[in-house]
Amino acid sequence: MKRILCAVLIASLPFGSVLAQSPKEKSAKVTLVYQHEVPNIPGKSVKGVLVEYGPGGYSSGHTHAKSAFIYATVLEGSIRSQINDGPVTVYKAGQNFSEQPGDRHRVSANGSKTKPAKLLAVFVVDTNETELTTPFGD
Repeated sequence: MKRILCAVLIASLPFGSVLAQSPKEKSAKVTLVYQHEVPNIPGKSVKGVLVEYGPGGYSSGHTHAKSAFIYATVLEGSIRSQINDGPVTVYKAGQNFSEQPGDRHRVSANGSKTKPAKLLAVFVVDTNETELTTPFGD
């Protein structure tokens, strides 16, 4: 009976609460490092986002702003990434990948459990987009 009660209690927790309790060193540090309107494309901006992972760090599965095209370059270490239902791929420093509008970024994690990793994600996005990343729970 205790097992069933525990299972029911755990299943009833909101997904966000479970994520909020995960250790901080596992979460990515995300910093907007620049943003500029594109002068020859009205309504579009370029935003640079630095994503830093500690050893073993990761981000939850997520999507990006509906208008966002993203070009990411690994600056340090290695990054494990899966877009939509594609293969999980490891990118090393100097390598890059892109995401199309509407893609689901299922895996985004440091490829190492002992060394940090960094990537720069360059967004081309509608200027009025304020939420660049939205977690999902599948």
